[in-house]
Amino acid sequence: MATVIHDEETRRDPRRWWALGALVASMLVLGFDMTILNVALPTMARDLGASIGQQQWMADAYVVVFASLMLPAGLLGDRFGRRRMLIAGLTVFLAGSLAGALVSEVTPVIVARAVMGVGGALVMPLALAVLPSLFEPDERTKAVGAVSAASALGLPLGPIIGGWLLDHFWWGSVFLINVPMAAIGITACVFLMPETRDPASPKVDAVSTALTAAGLGVLIYAIIEAPDRGWGDPLVLGLFTAAAVLLALLVVRERSAARPMLDLSLLGRRGFLLNTLAATLVMFVLSGLMFVLPQYLQAVLGHDAFATGVRMLPMMGGLLIAARGAAPVVARFGPRAVISSGLVVLAFAAFLGSRTTVHDGYGFTALWLSVAGVGFGFAVVPAMDAALGALPRDRAGSGSGLMMTVRQVGGAVGIALLGSLLASTYADRLDTSALPHAAAGTAADSVVGAHVIADRLGDRALAASADAAYLHGMDLVLLVSGVAALVTALGAAALLPRPEAGRSPRGESPGMAEAPENVRQ
Repeated sequence: MATVIHDEETRRDPRRWWALGALVASMLVLGFDMTILNVALPTMARDLGASIGQQQWMADAYVVVFASLMLPAGLLGDRFGRRRMLIAGLTVFLAGSLAGALVSEVTPVIVARAVMGVGGALVMPLALAVLPSLFEPDERTKAVGAVSAASALGLPLGPIIGGWLLDHFWWGSVFLINVPMAAIGITACVFLMPETRDPASPKVDAVSTALTAAGLGVLIYAIIEAPDRGWGDPLVLGLFTAAAVLLALLVVRERSAARPMLDLSLLGRRGFLLNTLAATLVMFVLSGLMFVLPQYLQAVLGHDAFATGVRMLPMMGGLLIAARGAAPVVARFGPRAVISSGLVVLAFAAFLGSRTTVHDGYGFTALWLSVAGVGFGFAVVPAMDAALGALPRDRAGSGSGLMMTVRQVGGAVGIALLGSLLASTYADRLDTSALPHAAAGTAADSVVGAHVIADRLGDRALAASADAAYLHGMDLVLLVSGVAALVTALGAAALLPRPEAGRSPRGESPGMAEAPENVRQ
């Protein structure tokens, strides 16, 4: 039973709404930090000379650390005080953001993003965990909805805010915007929020945490390095082997623990496992697309950063509309049919997008982006809800944490794997035969670098070759994404439990009322 340090007057204190406002601001900034860097990567590639692999690390450093530390961070809050750990998380996030704004080289930016991931891992699970101490049940649903909506709203806002900042300031402004919002959150936590904790929660296992972080980090590093070194390179093979060993040790340790931090036994539940895999595949594809699209819109189509952010909205709009409309559709047809159909729609959108040529304008891109967003929404919301609905109530917390972690891992692997496929295809297709060695290397690193060299030399042929090479790589990424979505759709249709097994007697999916907060974590 959780020990809660507060009194009835605290719950009804009017300051609780100010505290909620601070939590909303914190979740908003975490939401748009998931997407704000994508639109900044082309600018950072030009200003910092970052290769595609380095851009992958700038995006992935945050996600890998976030995924690795989310579970232990939640346990730290349970044991040592959620308010205390929330303040610590916001402080770390603020420090990482400030460092990211002030540095001027690629490696320090990657380190700053990793530090931000540590802070985000503390803030995300604890922002919802503190709400019961602030609000009575009659107000709690509204509070949870506000915090969840802020996290969801941040996703489409990220590219727009980032684009506007890049059009008016330097690239460090996408980090600096986090500082005042995190500072407001810290101040509100200090003065407005009561302390809560649950001493009965499992202890944080430092060894399991280290194995998780090291295993995921080595795996991502291997995937990113493979295009340059070759998939058969001894170092790459050694990294894959090391990652497999580290993650296997994690599984062995967690399965033998009396009270595991990562409850892997939940994966033995068919409904939970299959729905979690479906939701993870969606994150895999979504993260990969969010990585490859901004460079196409900026470097190939020639839009500025703000226009790029606006032009990514059709996908996020389709996602949010479908996410809102998923509940009645699931109630009518059942989660299996909706998840399978959503994945088929996603596959269709990816196949359509893979037909993009250098002569197509934005209209065609907006069309398949909108369709992709609808497919994402109708696949991910019922999948996550059905996964939680397959668990006993007393294991919903650990199951939610495990699912959130696996989803973040899927996003990190999507950026790494699909980004690596793009990098290798682009470098193979680009014609740099007429360039000096140094200029050829810069052009092969990224399409942004190729356009910088082309502008400097007045070489239109190089720019055209870079555009064609990048389009070929992006089309291949979309084709692979479509095949993955279609295979997953067939698997979901064949293997997921029948609608009756995933629906409550009222005809609703068991956890659908909780879907907004679950899907947006």
